[in-house]
Amino acid sequence: MSGPGQKEQSRETAILLISCPDAIGIDAAVTNFLSSHRGNIVDFDQHVDKEQNIFFLRVEWEMEGFSLSKEKTEAEIAVLAKPFNMSWSLRYSSAVPRMAVFVSKQPHCLYDLLARVQSGEWRVEIPLIISNHQDMEPLARRAGIPFFHIPVSRETREAAETRQIALLKENRVDFIVLARYMQILTPQIIAEFPGRIINIHHSFLPAFPGAKPYHSAHARGVKIIGATSHYVTEDLDAGPIIEQDVIRVSHKDSVDDLVRRGRDLEKIVLSRAVWRHLQSKILVYSNKTVVFG
Repeated sequence: MSGPGQKEQSRETAILLISCPDAIGIDAAVTNFLSSHRGNIVDFDQHVDKEQNIFFLRVEWEMEGFSLSKEKTEAEIAVLAKPFNMSWSLRYSSAVPRMAVFVSKQPHCLYDLLARVQSGEWRVEIPLIISNHQDMEPLARRAGIPFFHIPVSRETREAAETRQIALLKENRVDFIVLARYMQILTPQIIAEFPGRIINIHHSFLPAFPGAKPYHSAHARGVKIIGATSHYVTEDLDAGPIIEQDVIRVSHKDSVDDLVRRGRDLEKIVLSRAVWRHLQSKILVYSNKTVVFG
């Protein structure tokens, strides 16, 4: 599914992400490369981790008037990267990512994702929705998205994920969003999509883990509740954090109030994380993230 309001951007841009050991001259090398090929820079953002001495850069430039073809651009960037030992990735704004959504029984995050796509707010396609329950099938049907019910149990987990991976590959999925998918992913599927599975956790990690965080928070009389979106790794709920937020609560709030307000926050935090991923504004390193503004 893609939104009816989505339009091709009037000016295609290229987005280059770089990480490497910090050194003198990296900025100059990149900007000189772009200016020498008539690249008009529209965004330039950098960061240096002083503790680990790592340089990070996101640069975006217009392809109109740029003197290199896309094939030659990649080849020239490879030459540029070598003396600085750069790790890099390049994507173009004209490419529309394909996002699979995994969901269980709670609909609030799925509703929000679908609304952002259908309204044209996001340039992304949703080729399929996968769930371990059938509750969200009517919603998927109304949105015109293929829905696949794949039950998961301890005994069937491996076979279920084998089928999931086959569907993801068949539908040429670029990344996965867990929209309150209440199953632990095995290393099998994580290895297929490293750094490309986004989860929303219903608390401000690391705090109040488990199945009922709002009940635990209420019992402790907390004054804030939060939500955390992160990339999925084999370490449960310990992957690189993309986005977090909190709201204030008080003694007047019941458990139901915390759940209601927490779900609102989950939608916002997940949408921010997905947006930054779509915009190629995230670099992962040392189980952390650099999230460019």
